[in-house]
Amino acid sequence: MVSKHSFSDVSFDILNRIFMIASTLVVLYPIVYIISSSFSSANAIISGKVWLFPVEPNFNAYTAVFKNKQVLGGYMNSIIYTAGGTLISVVLTIAAAYPLSRKFLPGRKFFTAMFVFTMLFSGGLIPTYFVVRNMHLIDTRWAIVLPNALSIWNLMVTLTYFKTSLSEELFEAATLEGASDMRILTSIVLPLSQAIIAVIGLYYAIGLWNSYFDALIYLKSSDKFPLQIILRNILISNQADLSMGADMVAMARRQGMADVMKFALIVISSAPLLMVYPFVQKYFVKGVMLGSIKG
Repeated sequence: MVSKHSFSDVSFDILNRIFMIASTLVVLYPIVYIISSSFSSANAIISGKVWLFPVEPNFNAYTAVFKNKQVLGGYMNSIIYTAGGTLISVVLTIAAAYPLSRKFLPGRKFFTAMFVFTMLFSGGLIPTYFVVRNMHLIDTRWAIVLPNALSIWNLMVTLTYFKTSLSEELFEAATLEGASDMRILTSIVLPLSQAIIAVIGLYYAIGLWNSYFDALIYLKSSDKFPLQIILRNILISNQADLSMGADMVAMARRQGMADVMKFALIVISSAPLLMVYPFVQKYFVKGVMLGSIKG
């Protein structure tokens, strides 16, 4: 039987596709503009010639950025913080969410309420700094990873997934077979939770990669600075050089180079996450819908 679509359905489909294409272009154009500007000349940026494609293509901005030896060190530090911090955070999240999802845990509701309470009230910046200092974490790599290792929001999302997507009968069957809680976690829960693990892992990784405030407060040694701090210092030093220039022609030239470097720095800091996201997209799309439909 051939289904016939009404005029209103066809019109809606056409308008919906036009809207989606327009929305995609609105989101995509700034990315294309930034990438094109980072490969364009300083004169083209100042004169506003760059619209879509690079004008007078060159790698001067990237060469200027990577001449700074601290950039590669900042890249390595950010990779260490992101990879290590994400691993620690995911382990802590699962370690907290799994027992809270089991009905036999004594005081389960109390502990859950205590976790939720910290989402509404926190000690603030100064008490947190005192805690980090008294734990002798100042100017150590652990100061970036440990203070925010557990996100209560991610914990609640993971806890909801364990409650709604993993049946209690599955746990009971495994218990009758003699499996311990650790065996159930490693052999049943984790293999069935790849989607939620990918989602919270992506959330943690994005937060750690873009984080700069903790490093600004807790770190003193430049060899431990993440990439975001290094890029911030480069931009600040360029602004200082501009403010000290007396020659208007030279100042304009430096201003143009500073603008190009800003675009290059955006590309450099965003590229790793943009390359990783396609590999976890299928889990991310599935994970954000977890618990929305039950059947």
